Amino acid sequence: MQADVRIASVEEAQTRSGHTRFVVKDDSGNEYTTFREQIGAAAKAAEGRHARIEYHETQRNGFTNVYLDKVEPAPEPPKAEGAEPEEVGWQAATEAAPWLVGSDKPTEAVEPEELYERLKPFKDLVAEDIRDGDDDAA
Repeated sequence: MQADVRIASVEEAQTRSGHTRFVVKDDSGNEYTTFREQIGAAAKAAEGRHARIEYHETQRNGFTNVYLDKVEPAPEPPKAEGAEPEEVGWQAATEAAPWLVGSDKPTEAVEPEELYERLKPFKDLVAEDIRDGDDDAA
């Protein structure tokens, strides 16, 4: 199987038999294991960045083990094309305005100051999320 992930961490541990076990965690919390030095080194090099991985799963004693077969750098996902986070935030807030003021079909007008007070926190959250690069893609 293949996946494009952001590698959050790589941990090394020595087994009782003296081999090195690498445990790779992605930003979604998934764990992948390898005993191959080359794959572990590639994962370490990609730590904190996006990578394209290949892995396989095996069932053993009622547990699913996920083994890493390949790690290679992947391009970072593109940022919003030319759009500033603040601009995208306001666009999202205005589209969500009916729900943010309490109804998808408002029956009366909302004062501009009140509308601004309701939309701005939503806009700020969207803009902050864009700047931080928080995404659920993978």
